Amino acid sequence: MGTKEKIQEEISVAEKESEQNEIILYNDDVNTFDHVINTLIYACEHTPEQAEQCSIIVHYKGKCTVKTGNIEELEPRCLMLLDAGLSAEII
Repeated sequence: MGTKEKIQEEISVAEKESEQNEIILYNDDVNTFDHVINTLIYACEHTPEQAEQCSIIVHYKGKCTVKTGNIEELEPRCLMLLDAGLSAEII
């Protein structure tokens, strides 16, 4: 493998990694832990343990990445979070 091919391969890997977006969930003073957990289980297909851990991180840190993927996969999930009254965005 030549140097030019290796550099091109590294660029291709970096481009694929950059296509990953994240849903960030933010803390609020309105929603209960149970509501956040149940919504994460439904909208993001979290296990109960994952959802509980994310809700604790959001509570204490103010925000948490709850799902990563391509934008087409994340948009409907983020809309479900928003429709449930949670504060979230895709970055």
